Amino acid sequence: MNPRQVADYMLDQDYFSQWMNIKMIEVKENYCLIEMPIKKDMINGLKTVHGGVTFAFADSALAFSSNNSGDAAVALNCIINFTKAGKEGDIFRAESILVNDTRKTAVYDIKITNQNNELVAKFVGTVYKIGKKVTEL
Repeated sequence: MNPRQVADYMLDQDYFSQWMNIKMIEVKENYCLIEMPIKKDMINGLKTVHGGVTFAFADSALAFSSNNSGDAAVALNCIINFTKAGKEGDIFRAESILVNDTRKTAVYDIKITNQNNELVAKFVGTVYKIGKKVTEL
């Protein structure tokens, strides 16, 4: 399978990402660009996007980029910095780019922006390569 097919295969089984209404915009090996509309049920008590939603969105970008070679990888460590509050009706985009790759780990930078291309959050994720194929899990 090519990287897009692997990412689509994963999304087909990822009911949480489906609930978030994530759409694949671009997929290349070790890279993805995804999009998500902000729905009412993603809003917290301060009328902004719940931080867990933003984190989960970035985590999905990490998963789709770090697994799309077909070799399975799982999150080992993730750090997020929130830079701008999101609101209902916003459209978030997450771009995940490989920045370091070793035999057993890889590090990805993920930038989340809104429909105005304003930075919403910066996420860095480290993955551990588990030695199995995505289709074996």
